Amino acid sequence: MRIKSLFAILICLGIGAALNAQKLSKFGADMGKKSLMGKEIRVPYTDLVSYYGYVKPGAVPDEKKNGKNFYYLYIWIPAVAPELGIRMISPIPEGMAPDATDFVSANYKGNEGDTKNYFDTWITLERANEVMTSKDIMKGKTSGWMSYGVNDDSGEMPAQPSGSKYNSLMRITSEVGNPTKALVVGLYRIGFTTYKTGDVVGSFLAQVGAPVKLPGVVVASSLEELMKSVK
Repeated sequence: MRIKSLFAILICLGIGAALNAQKLSKFGADMGKKSLMGKEIRVPYTDLVSYYGYVKPGAVPDEKKNGKNFYYLYIWIPAVAPELGIRMISPIPEGMAPDATDFVSANYKGNEGDTKNYFDTWITLERANEVMTSKDIMKGKTSGWMSYGVNDDSGEMPAQPSGSKYNSLMRITSEVGNPTKALVVGLYRIGFTTYKTGDVVGSFLAQVGAPVKLPGVVVASSLEELMKSVK
């Protein structure tokens, strides 16, 4: 009986740990960051846009890079931003669901409850070189893309159900005098794949944060969809 009881307790602890592991905390900014007793204290982003997505098994990638399947989320940023924060978690934590202001992938609908399929997120943020106004969004198909950086594993993000901290987060501070680092009005995209060569499968939540209000930010899985949604 003692062995069975101990086994039951361990199972409960394991389930509890998995649920706690995927609890997503508030997204804090680098701007105004303070250090208190060895801990970094960040004020949550004033503006936070969420995208709920799902990649089906066998889905055709947007691009192949270095043997990996790459997918993109396109973002219209309608105002100059002093900082942008990007984070992605897979699978979407239980208990989290989109609200009326969130962007939702068509593939997400019908797969909301799938927490078994997930991937080791790897993200990048880029900006289209030639897109200065919303009318030029479709130029993103032919223009070059400038990278702001990449992130694989972030210790700030919760662990996946496996217990590994394989979710991603990055923050970019605008450098006004540097054209390659300035966060100006324009077309951006989050590229995402998995760290190891293989398939990207399962649900994910991507969030874009800013320390100031940026009314009119739109996120979509294609330039055509983005063009329809931008006002």
